[in-house]
Amino acid sequence: MSAGRPAEVTLLFGAAVNAGEARTLIERYRTADVDKLLAEVKSHWAENLGAIKVKTPDPAMDLMLNGWLLYQTLACRMWARTGFYQASGAYGFRDQLQDSMALVNTRPEITRQHILRAAGRQFVEGDVQHWWLPASGMGVRTRISDDTVWLSYCVLHYLKSTGDATILDEQVSFLEGHALQPGEHDSFYQPSVSEKTASLYDHCVLGLDRNLAKGAHGLPLFGTGDWNDGMNRVGEAGRGESVWLGWFLFATLKAFEPIAVARGDRKRAAQWKKRMTGLQLALDEHGWDGKWYRRGYFDDGSALGSAQNVECRIDAIAQSWSVLSGAASPERAAQALDESYRQLVRPQDGIAMLFTPPFDKSLPDPGYVKSYPPGIRENGGQYTHGAIWSIFAHAKLGQRERAFELFSLINPVNHARNETEARRYRVEPYVIAADVYSVAPNTGRGGWTWYTGAAGWMYRAGIEAILGIVREGSSLRIKPCIPDSWDEFHVSVKYRSTIYDITIRRGPVSPGAAQALVETISPAEFLVQLEDRGGEIKIELPLAKHADAQAHDEDPKQSVA
Repeated sequence: MSAGRPAEVTLLFGAAVNAGEARTLIERYRTADVDKLLAEVKSHWAENLGAIKVKTPDPAMDLMLNGWLLYQTLACRMWARTGFYQASGAYGFRDQLQDSMALVNTRPEITRQHILRAAGRQFVEGDVQHWWLPASGMGVRTRISDDTVWLSYCVLHYLKSTGDATILDEQVSFLEGHALQPGEHDSFYQPSVSEKTASLYDHCVLGLDRNLAKGAHGLPLFGTGDWNDGMNRVGEAGRGESVWLGWFLFATLKAFEPIAVARGDRKRAAQWKKRMTGLQLALDEHGWDGKWYRRGYFDDGSALGSAQNVECRIDAIAQSWSVLSGAASPERAAQALDESYRQLVRPQDGIAMLFTPPFDKSLPDPGYVKSYPPGIRENGGQYTHGAIWSIFAHAKLGQRERAFELFSLINPVNHARNETEARRYRVEPYVIAADVYSVAPNTGRGGWTWYTGAAGWMYRAGIEAILGIVREGSSLRIKPCIPDSWDEFHVSVKYRSTIYDITIRRGPVSPGAAQALVETISPAEFLVQLEDRGGEIKIELPLAKHADAQAHDEDPKQSVA
């Protein structure tokens, strides 16, 4: 190369199992057309991440929704299952099920495949491996209570999004292995694959039935964790109860009950309806704390997440799911969510805490969550996964400004807009952090990036809760919950070989032939029929002024599923 003249240098990074394979790779790429290869890589990721593209008045939102969140979910959570903070390669039963929900628009076959994979990690008794290593099948059997409900919940989302009911009849094997003994929290071992198989539907209902047991207050049993694994001693004796799981179980039973009826499983459906009635009464009587909902009850019957508690006085997910489940009275649910916002969201610090105050010295001992320093991770920091559920809850109540405020507050781009913010946040500003610290001197510092299920939920919060874009089989339901300051936004949706280029704006729109595909449900809600015509179809939708429409007037009984 001559001095002073431009030159192009290509750096290649690769990996191989041994030196011989490494040499083969080097020789292959020394003679390859690297520009062509780079174009193929870009095309690969565009295909995997680009089924929905958005353009809104918020560039930071666009940046995350148009690639980064789905990349984090697919590459890190579904494929690698590893990151700087956790490097196991294992599947978590509830974890990757939730991740897969974000992929139904872009890669529904991955969602389908993983639902069946997860169902195959269920024991014949109905419980599951909380996590497992795919190569060996080694994993941990636990008393964690919510895992089995997540299987049905994610199946419901897949059914609603794709319309593919054939998945319910897929035959899936069970696992067999020694059961947990009294007083045994968990057991790590390699179970055997049973010769017994059942349909995915049967796997789902077996898991749901396992959570019909109730405690002294009529609420589901907490077990050794009910989503918050760190609360592993709240119900270790088998008597503790969970208010959050009550909301989650109610929502899932309510949505799955029509499927049971349609399949002729009427006895089970009747049993579920009876349980839902009792559960709703128990949540109303024993979940309500006066201004918000409790988190649950310890084995000794004392309350958790109550005004009477010195630590963990109010917990976010018990409030957000009172809205999302549709089981609470609208008045109480709205008040509870308002209290959650007032006590847990700190805009000045850019955080939305999981609960407050953090655990430190109080008794009874909730579990290993207390071993984290106050304000770190699940112990009273912003545990992002739970905070995102509040976005869905505010959107469901039509609280446009708060829903968008929380999305913007969590968006990592907004934690590193200048050097001062970046020095405080200290982690990557283009992927979601599992937690953000809430206690000085580390207030606002991010932790545990990349390997977090919050990425998939954040994607869904932006696309579904705020922009209101929800796929329903061969239809697209559009029900925006956008801030008042937005006059319009654009969304491009790929349906097979056809691109739907949709503009949603306030006021009149240009008429077009494609408008025949649109059904107006209300001034704030539309149903677009998806047809594979090839090419591009342009549609404009008129979003009414807020003074003229009851925006996002969703049925309060409808679940986020």
